[in-house]
Amino acid sequence: MKTEKTVNDLARLVGGEAEGTTTRIISGVAPLENAGEGDASFLESERNLTQAIASRAGCLVAPPGLDLPKKTVIRVRNPRYGFAQIIQVLFPPPPRRPEIHPTAQIGDNVTLGTEVAIGPYAVIGEGSRIGARSSIGAGCVLGEKIVLGEDCLLYPRVTLYAGTRIGCRVILHSGCVVGGDGFGYVMEAGQYHKFPQIGGVEIADDVEIGSNSTVDRGALEDTRIGRGTKIDNLVQVGHTVQIGANCVVASQTGISGSSVIEDYVVIAGQVGLGDHARVQKGAILGGQCGILPHKTVRAGQTVWGTPARPLREQLEQQALVARLPQLLQKLGALRTRNSTETARKNRPD
Repeated sequence: MKTEKTVNDLARLVGGEAEGTTTRIISGVAPLENAGEGDASFLESERNLTQAIASRAGCLVAPPGLDLPKKTVIRVRNPRYGFAQIIQVLFPPPPRRPEIHPTAQIGDNVTLGTEVAIGPYAVIGEGSRIGARSSIGAGCVLGEKIVLGEDCLLYPRVTLYAGTRIGCRVILHSGCVVGGDGFGYVMEAGQYHKFPQIGGVEIADDVEIGSNSTVDRGALEDTRIGRGTKIDNLVQVGHTVQIGANCVVASQTGISGSSVIEDYVVIAGQVGLGDHARVQKGAILGGQCGILPHKTVRAGQTVWGTPARPLREQLEQQALVARLPQLLQKLGALRTRNSTETARKNRPD
Protein backbone atom coordinates (compact mmCIF):
# COMPACT_ATOMS: atom_id res chain seq x y z
CA MET A 1 0.00 0.00 0.00
CA LYS A 2 1.53 3.28 -1.19
CA THR A 3 1.17 6.55 0.72
CA GLU A 4 2.40 10.14 0.42
CA LYS A 5 3.88 12.72 2.78
CA THR A 6 5.20 16.26 2.68
CA VAL A 7 8.93 16.84 2.97
CA ASN A 8 8.30 18.38 6.40
CA ASP A 9 6.45 15.26 7.52
CA LEU A 10 9.25 13.00 6.32
CA ALA A 11 11.90 15.13 8.01
CA ARG A 12 10.06 14.87 11.33
CA LEU A 13 9.66 11.11 10.94
CA VAL A 14 13.38 10.52 10.33
CA GLY A 15 14.63 13.14 12.79
CA GLY A 16 16.12 15.32 10.06
CA GLU A 17 16.14 19.00 9.09
CA ALA A 18 14.19 20.06 5.99
CA GLU A 19 15.39 22.73 3.54
CA GLY A 20 13.83 24.21 0.40
CA THR A 21 10.23 23.55 -0.66
CA THR A 22 9.29 21.69 2.47
CA THR A 23 5.55 21.50 1.65
CA ARG A 24 6.22 19.45 -1.51
CA ILE A 25 4.38 16.12 -1.64
CA ILE A 26 6.58 13.02 -1.92
CA SER A 27 4.96 9.74 -2.93
CA GLY A 28 7.82 7.62 -4.28
CA VAL A 29 11.52 6.82 -4.14
CA ALA A 30 14.06 6.29 -6.91
CA PRO A 31 17.79 6.40 -7.72
CA LEU A 32 19.23 9.84 -8.44
CA GLU A 33 19.31 9.31 -12.21
CA ASN A 34 15.68 8.15 -12.46
CA ALA A 35 13.95 10.20 -9.77
CA GLY A 36 11.12 12.60 -10.63
CA GLU A 37 9.55 15.56 -8.85
CA GLY A 38 7.41 13.32 -6.63
CA ASP A 39 10.33 11.08 -5.61
CA ALA A 40 12.87 11.13 -2.83
CA SER A 41 16.44 10.01 -3.43
CA PHE A 42 19.66 10.12 -1.41
CA LEU A 43 23.41 10.63 -1.49
CA GLU A 44 26.02 9.92 1.16
CA SER A 45 29.05 11.95 0.08
CA GLU A 46 30.57 14.33 -2.48
CA ARG A 47 31.14 11.36 -4.78
CA ASN A 48 27.55 11.67 -6.02
CA LEU A 49 27.28 15.45 -5.73
CA THR A 50 27.30 16.21 -9.48
CA GLN A 51 24.70 13.54 -10.12
CA ALA A 52 22.54 14.85 -7.27
CA ILE A 53 22.64 18.43 -8.55
CA ALA A 54 21.54 17.22 -11.99
CA SER A 55 18.79 14.99 -10.54
CA ARG A 56 15.09 15.86 -10.90
CA ALA A 57 14.32 14.33 -7.49
CA GLY A 58 11.77 16.30 -5.50
CA CYS A 59 13.68 15.68 -2.28
CA LEU A 60 17.24 14.64 -1.53
CA VAL A 61 18.27 12.96 1.71
CA ALA A 62 21.83 14.11 2.37
CA PRO A 63 24.36 14.61 5.17
CA PRO A 64 25.02 18.07 6.65
CA GLY A 65 27.56 20.22 4.85
CA LEU A 66 27.03 19.16 1.24
CA ASP A 67 26.25 22.15 -0.96
CA LEU A 68 23.02 21.44 -2.87
CA PRO A 69 21.86 24.82 -4.23
CA LYS A 70 18.17 25.21 -5.11
CA LYS A 71 17.40 21.66 -3.94
CA THR A 72 14.86 20.48 -1.42
CA VAL A 73 16.86 18.51 1.12
CA ILE A 74 16.38 16.52 4.31
CA ARG A 75 19.63 16.64 6.29
CA VAL A 76 20.41 13.58 8.40
CA ARG A 77 23.60 12.13 9.84
CA ASN A 78 23.17 8.77 8.08
CA PRO A 79 21.43 9.32 4.71
CA ARG A 80 21.16 5.65 3.78
CA TYR A 81 19.40 4.84 7.04
CA GLY A 82 17.18 7.91 6.78
CA PHE A 83 16.24 6.94 3.23
CA ALA A 84 15.40 3.41 4.38
CA GLN A 85 13.06 4.91 6.98
CA ILE A 86 11.37 7.01 4.30
CA ILE A 87 10.81 3.92 2.16
CA GLN A 88 9.12 2.21 5.12
CA VAL A 89 6.88 5.25 5.61
CA LEU A 90 5.88 5.58 1.95
CA PHE A 91 5.53 1.84 1.33
CA PRO A 92 4.22 0.27 4.54
CA PRO A 93 3.72 -3.51 4.56
CA PRO A 94 0.19 -4.81 4.04
CA PRO A 95 -1.84 -5.15 7.24
CA ARG A 96 -1.40 -8.45 9.06
CA ARG A 97 -4.31 -10.86 9.31
CA PRO A 98 -3.88 -12.72 12.60
CA GLU A 99 -5.72 -15.89 11.70
CA ILE A 100 -5.06 -19.62 11.64
CA HIS A 101 -5.84 -21.25 8.32
CA PRO A 102 -8.13 -24.29 8.63
CA THR A 103 -5.62 -26.53 6.82
CA ALA A 104 -2.84 -25.82 9.35
CA GLN A 105 -1.86 -28.80 11.52
CA ILE A 106 -1.16 -27.89 15.14
CA GLY A 107 0.11 -30.54 17.55
CA ASP A 108 -0.81 -31.13 21.18
CA ASN A 109 0.25 -28.75 23.92
CA VAL A 110 1.18 -25.97 21.50
CA THR A 111 1.11 -22.46 23.02
CA LEU A 112 0.11 -19.63 20.68
CA GLY A 113 0.53 -15.98 21.64
CA THR A 114 -1.98 -13.31 20.75
CA GLU A 115 -2.51 -12.29 17.10
CA VAL A 116 -0.48 -15.18 15.67
CA ALA A 117 -0.96 -15.86 11.94
CA ILE A 118 -0.52 -19.40 10.58
CA GLY A 119 -0.80 -19.98 6.83
CA PRO A 120 -2.21 -22.85 4.77
CA TYR A 121 -0.76 -26.33 5.32
CA ALA A 122 1.70 -25.18 7.97
CA VAL A 123 2.63 -27.81 10.57
CA ILE A 124 3.53 -27.04 14.19
CA GLY A 125 4.86 -29.88 16.31
CA GLU A 126 3.84 -30.93 19.78
CA GLY A 127 4.91 -28.77 22.70
CA SER A 128 6.00 -25.76 20.62
CA ARG A 129 5.60 -22.13 21.76
CA ILE A 130 4.83 -19.34 19.29
CA GLY A 131 5.16 -15.73 20.45
CA ALA A 132 2.62 -12.96 20.00
CA ARG A 133 2.16 -11.40 16.55
CA SER A 134 4.41 -13.91 14.80
CA SER A 135 3.51 -15.01 11.27
CA ILE A 136 4.13 -18.52 9.94
CA GLY A 137 3.81 -18.80 6.18
CA ALA A 138 2.19 -21.44 4.02
CA GLY A 139 3.81 -24.86 4.09
CA CYS A 140 6.18 -24.12 6.97
CA VAL A 141 7.12 -27.09 9.13
CA LEU A 142 8.02 -26.52 12.78
CA GLY A 143 9.10 -29.61 14.67
CA GLU A 144 8.43 -30.55 18.26
CA LYS A 145 9.27 -28.19 21.13
CA ILE A 146 10.12 -25.22 18.94
CA VAL A 147 10.42 -21.85 20.66
CA LEU A 148 9.61 -18.92 18.37
CA GLY A 149 9.63 -15.43 19.88
CA GLU A 150 7.34 -12.46 19.35
CA ASP A 151 6.94 -10.54 16.06
CA CYS A 152 8.78 -13.14 13.98
CA LEU A 153 8.13 -13.60 10.27
CA LEU A 154 8.57 -17.00 8.61
CA TYR A 155 8.01 -16.90 4.87
CA PRO A 156 6.52 -19.95 3.10
CA ARG A 157 8.26 -23.33 3.35
CA VAL A 158 10.64 -22.59 6.19
CA THR A 159 11.65 -25.70 8.15
CA LEU A 160 12.64 -25.67 11.82
CA TYR A 161 13.83 -28.99 13.19
CA ALA A 162 12.78 -30.11 16.66
CA GLY A 163 14.14 -28.13 19.60
CA THR A 164 15.17 -25.02 17.66
CA ARG A 165 15.01 -21.81 19.75
CA ILE A 166 14.45 -18.47 18.03
CA GLY A 167 14.24 -15.02 19.59
CA CYS A 168 12.01 -12.05 18.77
CA ARG A 169 11.68 -10.12 15.49
CA VAL A 170 13.52 -12.80 13.52
CA ILE A 171 12.89 -13.05 9.76
CA LEU A 172 13.45 -16.36 7.96
CA HIS A 173 12.97 -16.33 4.20
CA SER A 174 11.54 -19.10 2.03
CA GLY A 175 13.39 -22.37 1.94
CA CYS A 176 15.45 -21.63 5.04
CA VAL A 177 16.24 -24.78 7.05
CA VAL A 178 17.32 -24.48 10.68
CA GLY A 179 18.38 -27.35 12.90
CA GLY A 180 19.25 -30.08 10.39
CA ASP A 181 22.01 -32.52 11.26
CA GLY A 182 25.57 -31.27 10.98
CA PHE A 183 28.01 -32.94 8.59
CA GLY A 184 29.61 -35.28 11.11
CA TYR A 185 30.90 -38.79 10.35
CA VAL A 186 33.58 -41.10 11.67
CA MET A 187 35.53 -43.71 9.67
CA GLU A 188 35.56 -47.29 10.97
CA ALA A 189 36.23 -50.56 9.16
CA GLY A 190 36.44 -48.84 5.78
CA GLN A 191 33.16 -46.96 5.89
CA TYR A 192 31.69 -43.79 7.33
CA HIS A 193 29.39 -43.92 10.33
CA LYS A 194 27.19 -41.07 11.47
CA PHE A 195 28.40 -39.08 14.47
CA PRO A 196 25.17 -38.23 16.33
CA GLN A 197 24.24 -34.56 16.25
CA ILE A 198 22.59 -33.98 19.62
CA GLY A 199 23.03 -30.21 20.01
CA GLY A 200 20.48 -27.58 19.01
CA VAL A 201 20.27 -24.17 17.34
CA GLU A 202 19.76 -20.89 19.15
CA ILE A 203 19.04 -17.73 17.15
CA ALA A 204 18.94 -14.41 19.02
CA ASP A 205 16.66 -11.39 18.50
CA ASP A 206 16.57 -9.32 15.27
CA VAL A 207 18.34 -11.88 13.08
CA GLU A 208 17.42 -12.21 9.39
CA ILE A 209 18.34 -15.27 7.29
CA GLY A 210 17.88 -15.40 3.52
CA SER A 211 16.24 -17.88 1.22
CA ASN A 212 17.62 -21.44 0.99
CA SER A 213 20.20 -20.88 3.71
CA THR A 214 20.87 -23.63 6.24
CA VAL A 215 21.91 -23.58 9.89
CA ASP A 216 22.92 -27.00 11.23
CA ARG A 217 22.36 -28.11 14.80
CA GLY A 218 25.41 -28.59 16.97
CA ALA A 219 27.15 -31.93 17.36
CA LEU A 220 27.38 -31.82 21.17
CA GLU A 221 26.70 -28.14 21.93
CA ASP A 222 24.37 -25.59 20.30
CA THR A 223 24.98 -23.66 17.11
CA ARG A 224 24.39 -19.98 17.95
CA ILE A 225 23.70 -16.84 15.92
CA GLY A 226 23.96 -13.55 17.81
CA ARG A 227 21.61 -10.63 18.02
CA GLY A 228 21.16 -8.45 14.92
CA THR A 229 23.18 -10.64 12.57
CA LYS A 230 22.06 -10.70 8.92
CA ILE A 231 22.69 -13.73 6.70
CA ASP A 232 22.13 -13.67 2.93
CA ASN A 233 20.65 -16.33 0.64
CA LEU A 234 22.43 -19.65 0.03
CA VAL A 235 24.67 -19.60 3.10
CA GLN A 236 25.73 -22.74 4.96
CA VAL A 237 26.34 -22.48 8.71
CA GLY A 238 27.89 -25.70 9.97
CA HIS A 239 27.42 -27.53 13.25
CA THR A 240 28.40 -25.84 16.51
CA VAL A 241 29.35 -22.61 14.73
CA GLN A 242 29.22 -19.53 16.96
CA ILE A 243 28.35 -16.25 15.21
CA GLY A 244 28.36 -13.07 17.28
CA ALA A 245 26.17 -9.98 17.22
CA ASN A 246 25.64 -7.62 14.28
CA CYS A 247 27.58 -9.61 11.71
CA VAL A 248 26.74 -9.66 7.99
CA VAL A 249 27.32 -12.76 5.87
CA ALA A 250 26.86 -12.55 2.09
CA SER A 251 25.58 -15.18 -0.32
CA GLN A 252 27.25 -18.55 -1.04
CA THR A 253 29.46 -18.41 2.02
CA GLY A 254 30.24 -21.70 3.76
CA ILE A 255 31.16 -21.76 7.44
CA SER A 256 32.59 -25.09 8.58
CA GLY A 257 31.86 -26.75 11.88
CA SER A 258 33.05 -25.31 15.21
CA SER A 259 34.18 -22.01 13.68
CA VAL A 260 33.83 -18.86 15.80
CA ILE A 261 32.88 -15.50 14.31
CA GLU A 262 32.95 -12.66 16.80
CA ASP A 263 30.83 -9.47 16.81
CA TYR A 264 30.62 -6.98 13.90
CA VAL A 265 32.38 -9.20 11.36
CA VAL A 266 31.71 -8.61 7.64
CA ILE A 267 31.91 -11.66 5.37
CA ALA A 268 31.60 -11.07 1.61
CA GLY A 269 30.21 -13.51 -0.94
CA GLN A 270 31.58 -17.00 -1.63
CA VAL A 271 33.90 -17.03 1.37
CA GLY A 272 34.92 -20.39 2.78
CA LEU A 273 35.93 -20.98 6.39
CA GLY A 274 37.59 -24.21 7.43
CA ASP A 275 36.66 -26.00 10.61
CA HIS A 276 37.64 -24.44 13.96
CA ALA A 277 38.60 -21.13 12.30
CA ARG A 278 38.20 -17.96 14.35
CA VAL A 279 37.39 -14.49 13.02
CA GLN A 280 37.86 -11.83 15.66
CA LYS A 281 35.74 -8.74 16.25
CA GLY A 282 35.32 -6.27 13.39
CA ALA A 283 37.32 -8.21 10.79
CA ILE A 284 36.37 -8.08 7.09
CA LEU A 285 36.69 -11.11 4.81
CA GLY A 286 36.84 -10.15 1.12
CA GLY A 287 34.89 -12.00 -1.56
CA GLN A 288 35.93 -15.59 -2.36
CA CYS A 289 38.65 -15.63 0.27
CA GLY A 290 39.47 -18.85 2.09
CA ILE A 291 40.25 -19.20 5.78
CA LEU A 292 42.16 -22.41 6.48
CA PRO A 293 41.12 -24.73 9.33
CA HIS A 294 42.17 -23.61 12.82
CA LYS A 295 43.41 -20.24 11.52
CA THR A 296 42.64 -16.92 13.21
CA VAL A 297 41.82 -13.61 11.53
CA ARG A 298 42.80 -10.84 13.93
CA ALA A 299 40.41 -8.17 15.15
CA GLY A 300 39.85 -5.35 12.67
CA GLN A 301 41.85 -6.96 9.86
CA THR A 302 40.71 -6.95 6.24
CA VAL A 303 41.82 -10.13 4.48
CA TRP A 304 41.51 -11.50 0.98
CA GLY A 305 42.66 -14.42 -1.16
CA THR A 306 43.16 -18.13 -0.55
CA PRO A 307 44.75 -18.74 1.83
CA ALA A 308 43.54 -15.40 3.19
CA ARG A 309 46.16 -12.77 3.95
CA PRO A 310 45.98 -9.10 4.97
CA LEU A 311 44.63 -7.10 2.05
CA ARG A 312 47.74 -4.98 1.44
CA GLU A 313 49.97 -8.05 1.42
CA GLN A 314 47.62 -9.87 -0.95
CA LEU A 315 47.52 -6.93 -3.38
CA GLU A 316 51.32 -6.65 -3.36
CA GLN A 317 51.63 -10.35 -4.16
CA GLN A 318 49.12 -10.06 -6.99
CA ALA A 319 51.08 -7.15 -8.43
CA LEU A 320 54.23 -9.28 -8.38
CA VAL A 321 52.44 -12.19 -10.05
CA ALA A 322 51.20 -9.87 -12.79
CA ARG A 323 54.83 -8.84 -13.48
CA LEU A 324 56.13 -12.42 -13.73
CA PRO A 325 56.09 -12.62 -17.57
CA GLN A 326 58.13 -9.41 -17.80
CA LEU A 327 60.53 -10.60 -15.10
CA LEU A 328 60.97 -13.98 -16.83
CA GLN A 329 61.68 -12.21 -20.12
CA LYS A 330 64.35 -10.07 -18.44
CA LEU A 331 65.81 -13.14 -16.75
CA GLY A 332 65.96 -14.98 -20.07
CA ALA A 333 67.73 -12.03 -21.71
CA LEU A 334 70.20 -11.87 -18.82
CA ARG A 335 70.95 -15.59 -19.11
CA THR A 336 71.53 -15.24 -22.86
CA ARG A 337 73.89 -12.31 -22.33
CA ASN A 338 75.82 -14.18 -19.62
CA SER A 339 76.11 -17.25 -21.85
CA THR A 340 77.42 -15.11 -24.71
CA GLU A 341 80.00 -13.40 -22.47
CA THR A 342 81.13 -16.74 -21.03
CA ALA A 343 81.54 -18.21 -24.50
CA ARG A 344 83.54 -15.16 -25.62
CA LYS A 345 85.85 -15.38 -22.61
CA ASN A 346 86.48 -19.10 -23.16
CA ARG A 347 87.16 -18.69 -26.91
CA PRO A 348 90.82 -19.28 -27.82
CA ASP A 349 92.62 -16.16 -29.09
